[in-house]
Amino acid sequence: MPMSASDIESMIREALPGAQVDIEDLRGDGDHYAAHVVYDGFKGLPRVKQHQMVYNALQGRMGGELHALALQTSAPKD
Repeated sequence: MPMSASDIESMIREALPGAQVDIEDLRGDGDHYAAHVVYDGFKGLPRVKQHQMVYNALQGRMGGELHALALQTSAPKD
């Protein structure tokens, strides 16, 4: 069963408290999403580590319930 945008958002917010999370369903099929995550905890981390933190928040659902996620991450601008 595909994940909803609100499911994805909730899982990321739970794992990364205080994160700003925007999810967009790219095709309207509940299978291809774009996520933009701004999180204070990303400061000083390389982008690959930021992405790993988001993927970890999704608890192994990438490639299964969640087919594709175009991910953009950043730390808040001062």
